[in-house]
Amino acid sequence: MAKKEEKSKIVIEREYVIPLRKEFQKTPKYKRAKKTISAVKEFLIKHMKSDNVKLGKYLNLKVWENGIKNPPHKVKVKVEKYDDGLVKAELVGAPVEKPEKEKKNAKKTEKPEEKKEDKDKTAKKEDKKQPEDKTEQKKEAKEQENKPAENKLKEEPEKQDKPKKEEKTETATDVIKKETKEKVEKPKTNSK
Repeated sequence: MAKKEEKSKIVIEREYVIPLRKEFQKTPKYKRAKKTISAVKEFLIKHMKSDNVKLGKYLNLKVWENGIKNPPHKVKVKVEKYDDGLVKAELVGAPVEKPEKEKKNAKKTEKPEEKKEDKDKTAKKEDKKQPEDKTEQKKEAKEQENKPAENKLKEEPEKQDKPKKEEKTETATDVIKKETKEKVEKPKTNSK
């Protein structure tokens, strides 16, 4: 028999505003965001009385938002302590993410339905296109087979003998050139 996994229950749930400025001012600018993260962990270890502290994704993004040299001066955090001693901290107002198991189950149930629908749509489109294409190809192949080799030879030289007529169309620049030539050729007459 498989053992049932016991879900850890939330024992304590609190919100803190953690002051960070005094802590990160003690360090050089190029280490400030790192010191801020360690200061948050130290604060939570002290106040939640547990060494097992995990910081959330959105809290980390908030700390690193302005780069390593300019972390926020204070952070508002929602903290949950579980019965197994784990402390999870996340930024207040951050979206709640589902556990991994629920995500996997949700993906498995949603994707096959979408894939079936997509496959059906593409298959229907292809079915409509294929018969026309195949029949046209078959007709062309039959016509080529039916023509004797002599006819093919006769048609090819005829095509080569006829030179292509190149039609020259006048562009705007050609028209302008002609007009300017005409103006230059005509002498100016002063009639009073």
